[in-house]
Amino acid sequence: MNILLTGASRGIGAAAYELLKSRGHQVAGHSSQGSSDLIAGELSDPKAPRAVWEAALERLGGRIDALVNNAGVYESIATDSADEEWQAAWERTLRINLQSAADLSRLAVQHFLQREQGGRIVNVASRAAWRGDSPNHWHYAASKAAMVAMTKTIARAHGADNILAFAVSPGFTVSEMTEEYLTGRGGEKILAEIPLGRVASTDEVAETIRWLATEAPPSATGTNVDVNGASYVR
Repeated sequence: MNILLTGASRGIGAAAYELLKSRGHQVAGHSSQGSSDLIAGELSDPKAPRAVWEAALERLGGRIDALVNNAGVYESIATDSADEEWQAAWERTLRINLQSAADLSRLAVQHFLQREQGGRIVNVASRAAWRGDSPNHWHYAASKAAMVAMTKTIARAHGADNILAFAVSPGFTVSEMTEEYLTGRGGEKILAEIPLGRVASTDEVAETIRWLATEAPPSATGTNVDVNGASYVR
């Protein structure tokens, strides 16, 4: 399969990028700065999603079979921040976590419809979409909850076109985004809430992404897969 994966330079994205390639898939990976292997695109720029899509399409020979929206930010903003800082934090988080994923999903749906062979979209959401997040992360939880709703809508709208949409909602994982918090004072509290006794590994989330992007049965479209060690069970 030909797959576009955003946020492939670190954490979950890097693990998924290597896993998908190791299974023989052609993967166009993306990161904000780019590299010799990865397509560059700062997703806070409204023009970036289309530029990333077109670069991936060229790299993959004009055909994309699956899109994985993994890129995201997890940045703190206190409720007592100045109005300008609060609003800027919301705008940045929603732009990167939600709007860019929506823009890329729209392009993917258009491409899949044009090819008349269907395709898959996998959106990397978060446990926060379902149970909320910390007092300083309203915007993060909101962006991921909206991503889940978007996934369901795509699945319902385009199931008849064989366009499948899935979400995966990790809890805390060991990655660059969370390592500092997990090793600090918050780590013990986090582990105490996880019946499994540990946070998920990036490899576990990557395997879930791989399965959804390449093997999950069509009837599972619209599904969200939790990867949180039973720290939040619905």
